[in-house]
Amino acid sequence: MGEEANRPARWFVPMAALALIAAVGVLLARGPIPQDPSYHAFADHRTLLGVPNLLNVLSNLPFMVFGIAGLTVVRGERSTGLLRELRPAYTCFFAGSACVAIGSAIYHLDPNNLSLVWDRLPMTIAFMSFFAIVIGEHVGPEAGRRLLPPLLMVGPASVLYWWFTEARSAGDLRFYGLVQFLPLVLIPLILGLYRSLLTRVHLVWLVLVTYAIAKLFELYDAPIYARIGVSGHTLKHLAASAGVLLFLVAVRTRTVREDSGRLRAVTRASARSLRRRARR
Repeated sequence: MGEEANRPARWFVPMAALALIAAVGVLLARGPIPQDPSYHAFADHRTLLGVPNLLNVLSNLPFMVFGIAGLTVVRGERSTGLLRELRPAYTCFFAGSACVAIGSAIYHLDPNNLSLVWDRLPMTIAFMSFFAIVIGEHVGPEAGRRLLPPLLMVGPASVLYWWFTEARSAGDLRFYGLVQFLPLVLIPLILGLYRSLLTRVHLVWLVLVTYAIAKLFELYDAPIYARIGVSGHTLKHLAASAGVLLFLVAVRTRTVREDSGRLRAVTRASARSLRRRARR
């Protein structure tokens, strides 16, 4: 049983390493990627009720509502759908989500590179926290807890690096792109290879689905606006905030698996095995 349970760890580490090497190789070969000025030209730029880009501003409100609701649940003593060791990660995720509403509203009131910094910073906090949560709930709580601080440094650092290079007319989004998209490769691998310590793991999969849908809405911003009169970017905000809502439902309704003690022991044994092999 222990040997079989350890097998996913042997699959995941080389896969993660290969994904990282491949992504870094592609980005190095690609060269610096500056911010495209047309990124700020959203399909719906109407001023309504005296507010520029009103729908793109207002559609961020669900992030604030669901983020604050999530913080309330995480702070509750009777929360059953989370792991106590990962409470800081849940807190950072919902706090980052709430701050997305503020940062994105600031950006859409006056879209430019500087205001985009305030849009992207809270997004990286929420996303890196979610990455740490997935690691903690599947690979092991200790792994998620230890990785949270470096992930929370790397995410915002990628945004600040982009802004630093952009301000010197040598914009480079590669670091930010790596931080944003590499976890999208690794998270499904983790979900598929490791059994969660909590029930209702399908809700975590649905969070990923809503994020994918949000990216599609963003990609087809103008065609969607031309067809229905509501822009794809507005719908992107609603779809992404629906992911926060789904995770809020998960934190409220999941329970710790009855065999979580055995699973924790297996993940600790796997971690020790990996550390021993790393030292060889």
